[in-house]
Order: sequence, then C-alpha cells, then structure tokens
Amino acid sequence: MKVQRPADSDASGSLLPDGGNSFSEAATLQMERLVGDFGRMYRERNEALEEVAKAHHEALFRLSLAADLKDDDTGVHIIRIGFLAEALALLLGQSRQQAGMLRKAAPMHDIGKIGIPDKVLKKPGGFEPDERATMNQHASMGADILGRSRIPLFQLAAELALSHHEKWDGTGYPNALAGEAIPLSGRIVAVVDFFDALTMDRVYRKAFPYAKALEMLQAQRGSAFDPTIVDTFMAHADELIALRERINQACPSFADLVEGL
Repeated sequence: MKVQRPADSDASGSLLPDGGNSFSEAATLQMERLVGDFGRMYRERNEALEEVAKAHHEALFRLSLAADLKDDDTGVHIIRIGFLAEALALLLGQSRQQAGMLRKAAPMHDIGKIGIPDKVLKKPGGFEPDERATMNQHASMGADILGRSRIPLFQLAAELALSHHEKWDGTGYPNALAGEAIPLSGRIVAVVDFFDALTMDRVYRKAFPYAKALEMLQAQRGSAFDPTIVDTFMAHADELIALRERINQACPSFADLVEGL
C-alpha cells in the first residue's frame, strides 16, 4: 500500500519547505541559548557561593580576633601567624595554592579560646590541673566552632585548630598524636605560633628577644616540634623575622590576609 505524503512535504519527508534545514538552525539557536543560560546560571551560582564563603570566613576571622584580643591587645598576632605559616609552608616546598590556603586558615587556629574563662586564659604562671584541663579544651572547641564544612578552607582551619597543640613526641593534646600522624598544617602552625608568642608582650610577661626565642625553639626540636620544620625555620630565621617586622609596620587587614601582601 502506497503512503501518500502531505502536500507540503518534500522528497526527504520533512514537513518544512527546505527539507529540514530551518528546523536544524532553529534547534541549534535554541540549544545555544540554553547552554548560554545554564552557563550564566552556573557562574552566578559559583559567585554566590564564593560570597557566602567569604562572609563566613570573615565572620570566623572576627570571632578569632575577639579570642585573640583576650590574650593580645593588638590582635595582630593572628595576622602574623597567617603570613608566617604561608612563608614557612613555601620554604617547606608547599605549592603557592596550599600555602595561600594555610595563610587564610591559620589565623583561626585559636578560635576556641573564645570559650575559655579569662581567669584561666590570663592567669600568670602555671596552671593547676583543673585549669590546665580547661585550657586544653580550646583545641576541640575551635574544631567544633569551625564545624564539619565541605569548604576546603574551613576543613583546613578545623584540622589545624585541633592539631596545633599536638607534639612530635606524642605528649601533646587533645589526641596525643605523634610524628607525621600530626597533620602538616598543625605542625607548621605550632612552630610559628610558638615563636611569635614568645616574641610578643603578654599580660603576664614581656616579649623575649628574637635570639632567645630562637634558642627556645631549637630546644624543642624533636620533642614538641617536627625537626625538619624547626631546621627550616632556623635556616631562614632572618627572613621570617623580617616578614614579622613588616607585618607589624603594615598592620594588614582581613582583605590583605585574603588577597596576600
């Protein structure tokens, strides 16, 4: 049985006068518009997520600053920790991306101190056993505040908040990790935090001279701190101290911390 084609169809069977080309061009244009719309939506979504992450970062930074001001009346300590950690990470062979991430995350290492009573945090001299137990809670508190985010920056910040008081010989807290079981981020921040804290005025003592602080750092090599990290710090002490002095003079802002000097 012969099938009769509609009067307006051509030999190709298309219902369109030009044999289907008009349909193909229209479909292509429509697809291009859809792809363009999806691309724009994707970019806008990513930009919105970046803005949310930046706002979250700044809020946590401000909270870290509040914690730091309980212990340092300038608040520059956490900024210095960020830039010193970045510089030391680069000297240890980390990529610029990895080191830059550490720069942004490191200032949040002591965020848990916001929950420590001033009578403990600012106490001159040694702690009683119960006071030491209270003080040691700040590492876990910090990790809890930073949460279980899927954003890499906050994952790193939580990791180093939890690990920067672990010691190379396993006598640290909160998990008594030892050696390379301690995340590299925590091992780096432990060294720069120790050195920077020694060389700043505290409520209970004056700053140590740089030479004395370096001597004290060297004395903890292989016990509290990763020997390789201490050796790298000592080998580049002059440039790291010069960086510290530049930060003190420049007083960088949160924007500088995010973008870099």
